[in-house]
Amino acid sequence: MIAYKLLQCIWGLPQTLVGAIYFLINIKQPHFDYNGAITTIWKSKSSLSLGLFVFISDDPFYYYPDYRDKFDENTYSKMLLVHEYGHTIQSLIFGPIYLIAVGIPSILWSFFPLFVKKRENEKISYFSAYPERWANRLGELVAKENSIGEPL
Repeated sequence: MIAYKLLQCIWGLPQTLVGAIYFLINIKQPHFDYNGAITTIWKSKSSLSLGLFVFISDDPFYYYPDYRDKFDENTYSKMLLVHEYGHTIQSLIFGPIYLIAVGIPSILWSFFPLFVKKRENEKISYFSAYPERWANRLGELVAKENSIGEPL
């Protein structure tokens, strides 16, 4: 765990610095440690991973209401946490180019209207894009817990 934190602060410095700013902005929100990642439950509709820091939505079903029928909120939040933790492993792999290699493609896939429309029209899972699918696999591999995965 010490090696994980040290590597995030050195090799993953750009995203960890941004994560630290978000952490300070959300300092009054609940925090906990998850496999070395400093995790915050924040008041946002989406979740985010920035180096050493993970931010989990306080409304995990907002973008995926269909999952409400399959999971209780605690189970689904944990699966979302495993997914976001997978992004922290990507941060360790890519280091200073993580934001370019993973962060920007992930944000574009999430919010860029062209991709949002494509996912809706073609019934494509958000978790099918390479950074998301890979984050699920890495999170499951390292944390040894279930991630969100493809739609059920």
